[in-house]
Amino acid sequence: MKVVHQNSFSENEKETLWQLRNNEYPIQFGHETFQEFDAYINSISEMDNYLLIDSKNEIQGWAYTFFRDSEIWFAIMLNYQIQGKGYGKILLEEIKKINQNLNGWVIDHEKDIKRNNEKYKSPLEFYLLNGFAVLNDIRLENEKISAVKINWKNNK
Repeated sequence: MKVVHQNSFSENEKETLWQLRNNEYPIQFGHETFQEFDAYINSISEMDNYLLIDSKNEIQGWAYTFFRDSEIWFAIMLNYQIQGKGYGKILLEEIKKINQNLNGWVIDHEKDIKRNNEKYKSPLEFYLLNGFAVLNDIRLENEKISAVKINWKNNK
């Protein structure tokens, strides 16, 4: 597996990212059409993308950073078949290399369902193991998500 820093995508690559996001995030985050997904991607401010590519040159993971509310935020998603094997950490380390501070929303329960009808497993423990702090007093609560804010700072 290799990580490729890439900020423009072919239509096929965008379709793969759309499917990856739809498959790995809770169903309520899905984009029913490719056009919805494309509009979502185009609305993100200062997006910086990292793709995890396998030996067949297929996308197996995607991480991106973006600018929101005067802070750098991030998202990571991996094909469920490679989760728990260290690849999320590889993507996370790549985005840590060029950022001093990262913020994210993390679902901290296992009540959500993925498109394949499996439970969405909270990645909170993963982020704690990778140096993030949980800001328990800052939550995002709406009809789509119940999540806690996490933050990482480079202390070097």
